[in-house]
This record gives sequence, C-alpha cells and structure tokens, in this order.
Amino acid sequence: MRELAEELAKLLSIIYHQSWLTGEVPDDWNLASVMPIYKKAWKDDPGNYRPVSLTLVPGKVIKQIILSAITQHLQDRQGIMHSQHKFRRDRSCLTNLIFYNQVICLVDEGKAVDVVYLNFSKPFDTISHAILLEKLAAHGLDRGTLCWVKSWLEGQAQRVLVNGAASS
Repeated sequence: MRELAEELAKLLSIIYHQSWLTGEVPDDWNLASVMPIYKKAWKDDPGNYRPVSLTLVPGKVIKQIILSAITQHLQDRQGIMHSQHKFRRDRSCLTNLIFYNQVICLVDEGKAVDVVYLNFSKPFDTISHAILLEKLAAHGLDRGTLCWVKSWLEGQAQRVLVNGAASS
C-alpha cells in the first residue's frame, strides 16, 4: 500500500467518505483474523504461541481518522479534561509522572491535595454500546459519525487462522 499510496489515496478518500456518509462499515474492515504467533521454546506446545489479531489496513486508517475527529471534538467541548493523560495526544506515563511529582511537592509543603486516578480496563469490551452512543450524542457528535460508530461497534467479528485454514 505504501508503494501505491498516491494512487490509492483518492480512491480510499472516496470510499471513506461514502462509508461515513452512509454510516456503514464494510464487513471486511470489521473482521479480525486471529493468528497464533510463535514466542519461544518448543513449537509443538500450544502454550508457546500468542494470539495476534490482524485487521485490514484501510479499516484501521478510517478508525483512526474517526477516533481523531471524536477526540478533537470532545477536547474542544471539554468532554475530555485537560488533566487526563490516557487517550490524549502528547500525554503519556511520563507526563503523568511529572504531574505526580508536582503533587508530591505540594504534599511536602503541607498543602492538601486530592487526586483521583481511574483506569478503565478494555472499556469497549465491557461497556454497553447503547450507553456509549448516548454519551457521544450528549456531547454533540453529529448523526453521521454516531451511525458510523454504531456500525463499527456492532459489526465486529473474529476468525481464527491456522495454516491457511479459517474458522467460521
């Protein structure tokens, strides 16, 4: 795809735009192929393999485009607070540690400090899609984007690939 980037860019742009306008995500973009990847030791021991989920590049690209648009929208409307570090560009464990160091300095000075850390483990595996869509709508996301996100969430599928054979 990199070698054909210029030729593919216009076509993918049209496909992405049509997907967003219709709110439909092609089935192929939502199909993950889970493959066993060898880690170490004996190759005939299934415990020495780890599952890797592979999806098509065009699906990954549009997902990132939509995610970036949603994230920017939420940041602009302060749905994601400035102090949040996870799921924010230019924020990391390092910036969080710098923040934590500032808290320690305030405590050392005898000042009262309240900090709440939340860690949502795999939120999209456990959250109700209906609630998530309601929350996004409440933050002013447009109908087209909401339809696209709903289609993407509802269309997720996986198959296992081993030696070229696929599960149903």
